[in-house]
Amino acid sequence: MKFRLFLAVVAACSSFSVAEAESSASKAHADHLLNATHSWNGVSYTPYTTSQPELSMIRLTIPAHTALPWHMHPFPNAGYVLQGSLTIQDKESGKSRTFHQGEAFAESVNDVHRGVAGDEPTVLLLTYAGAEGQPTSIPVDKQNPEY
Repeated sequence: MKFRLFLAVVAACSSFSVAEAESSASKAHADHLLNATHSWNGVSYTPYTTSQPELSMIRLTIPAHTALPWHMHPFPNAGYVLQGSLTIQDKESGKSRTFHQGEAFAESVNDVHRGVAGDEPTVLLLTYAGAEGQPTSIPVDKQNPEY
């Protein structure tokens, strides 16, 4: 009798552990990397489109020690450093900030800036909340396009 009770308890505990493990394995985990109402340089975002929204995502690879051309973005976007580091420089204010692998950043809108890769190639994942038919990046001062 005691042995049967023991087996019943073991069976119940085993099924609970399996059910608990399956339940834990089926849940997604989210790391919230960025939630911003302003860009990295402190400028607040404002409403930007009444036309058809268009989302886009770019994986951008920048060779080591390379500065992108001066440019601006017509709408909010965010970046995530997959590899290397990126220093963003604001042309007008001279402000700069460096983001390293695993860091997210909110890009500026209508501010002239550029990114500069560090000592190794930089790989970025860039997401744009844009508008249909509008470019994601606009070169300035007769510079080449950013990409």
